[in-house]
Amino acid sequence: MKIDLAKYGYKPGLETPSGELGRIVRVDRGECDAATSSGILRVLSDSQRSQNLLAPVVGDWVSIVEDPDLGFLINEVLPRSNTISRRDPSEQIIEQVLVANIDHVFIVHGLDRPLPPGRLERFLVIAEDSGAEVSIVLTKADQTEEISEVKSIIKAVAEDKPIFVVALRGGVTEGLDEINKLMEAGKTIALLGESGAGKSTLINALVDDDIMATGEVRAGDKKGRHTTVTREMILHPKGGVLIDTPGVRSVGIWDAQEALERVFKDLEHLSNQCQFNDCAHATEPNCAIKEAEKKEVIDPYRVQRYLALQKELEEQKNR
Repeated sequence: MKIDLAKYGYKPGLETPSGELGRIVRVDRGECDAATSSGILRVLSDSQRSQNLLAPVVGDWVSIVEDPDLGFLINEVLPRSNTISRRDPSEQIIEQVLVANIDHVFIVHGLDRPLPPGRLERFLVIAEDSGAEVSIVLTKADQTEEISEVKSIIKAVAEDKPIFVVALRGGVTEGLDEINKLMEAGKTIALLGESGAGKSTLINALVDDDIMATGEVRAGDKKGRHTTVTREMILHPKGGVLIDTPGVRSVGIWDAQEALERVFKDLEHLSNQCQFNDCAHATEPNCAIKEAEKKEVIDPYRVQRYLALQKELEEQKNR
């Protein structure tokens, strides 16, 4: 079956000098599914051929060659425009690339559970670090009456990010139209969130089909099972693709100082006006941030979250 790669994000300049061009839509135990102009191919990841052990991830553009003995092989992973990465869950300081070549990131949170600000910050930082657009999607709106309270937490941490609220139970798709407006041919959107946040259900609603497996959450703690066990790219009817990811339990920040400056750019700008370069924004005289707090120019809670995340990054550097 022929495929129009423009729907998968193809742009001029992605041509490969050898082999067939494809985009990785699924990675599973060393084998990949790749969308090519001639159809979906099952390909092997030969790490020695794929740019010195560079493992392909969902979203990568690759060149594919056919080996008479092994079948289709990834010959080369093309340069990435960006990635979504986190620190390795084993707590080693090793980068783990989740997906590549992303235009927009949806941070998905289910309103059937509390929203820990620290978790939101970590998702926000790794999303910002990709350089892609970022939006917050709140699912399961039919299961709470505390939406305004959750929104106030989000505004304190991610004050300029769009927030979409959706309810997707019993055939109701309230709030979905606004998200669908973001979809367009060639656009790549990745969904991040913990297990049970409603990512797979959201994708099913967006593509109007039960493509992704969904699961219930535990009643006691609202934790979800890993119904998505591998990253996978789904084609939207309007063109463009959605990438579902397994629920992320451990969100380690990877080399994210620049992203922190984007998330809290207003406070970073204010800190440059403090009297002391190493101002801790606590009891020092002529602290621009404390002065802004007193004048109620900035949210004290936002300052608290900024200082906590700044401390975490400093501790990470010193390890």
